[in-house]
Amino acid sequence: MSLDKTWYTEEWAGQGSAISLKIKDKVHDEQSTYQRIEIYETESFGTLMTLDGLVMVTDRDNFVYHEMMSHPALFTHPDPKRVLIIGGGDCGTLHEVLKHKSVELAEQVELDERVTRVAEKFFPELCESNGDSRARLHFTDGIQWVADAKPDSYDVIIVDSTDPVGPAAGLFSETFYQNCLKALRPNGVVVGQSESPLFHADLIRSVQKSFKAAGFRDVATLFFPQCTYPSGWWSATMACKQGSVAQFRAQASAAKGFATRYYNHEIHAAAFARPEFLR
Repeated sequence: MSLDKTWYTEEWAGQGSAISLKIKDKVHDEQSTYQRIEIYETESFGTLMTLDGLVMVTDRDNFVYHEMMSHPALFTHPDPKRVLIIGGGDCGTLHEVLKHKSVELAEQVELDERVTRVAEKFFPELCESNGDSRARLHFTDGIQWVADAKPDSYDVIIVDSTDPVGPAAGLFSETFYQNCLKALRPNGVVVGQSESPLFHADLIRSVQKSFKAAGFRDVATLFFPQCTYPSGWWSATMACKQGSVAQFRAQASAAKGFATRYYNHEIHAAAFARPEFLR
């Protein structure tokens, strides 16, 4: 059965598979300096944003990704005060980070300002914290930002990037991770999205190897479902400058004092369990 034009379809390159979402309307379409930004209203996943034809965020399932990109890293750090987000233009990760009362500064460095401005219009709930006095939005090259950062600038760095192609490719390099190491304080933690365990296991191995080569003491990958991303299964790889990825503030996580829809302390502990084919 072929699908008609009332479906948005993203083909998963090289995998012989795809995802399709039934759409009601396309409500926005623009070419920014960097990419094509499109917004659809779907029948069952709410609002959908795509960048260059790839799913970035939907109303229905974005909470899993944003919570798992932020809370495991922040509860792994003993006392996170200064947080840097590289990318994250839809601002959902920033919103989760600022749920932590210990955070005094959250800087977001996104290359394409239009992604954030479009998100503010079509995903206002993700952008609720953009006006928080602790938030700083910068629209420039995140790779250069980290390279220029003074030593001991941040407690946590979150790399909320697109796929490792084009401008984002450098965010998966040993050089970038070395600069992250320098920018982090002694107990610093860095986490970056690392694609699908099923489709991109080689990338995950490469990211882990590069973190270790850059000088991080401990590295591990956490896994979570993400049904609108390739394979429906996603990962983020975390590295600690001094401590252990396996050690986190479980009691603080259990009594976190703010609402989440996916993350909790049991999910945190379980997320690092590796399937046999990745051992």
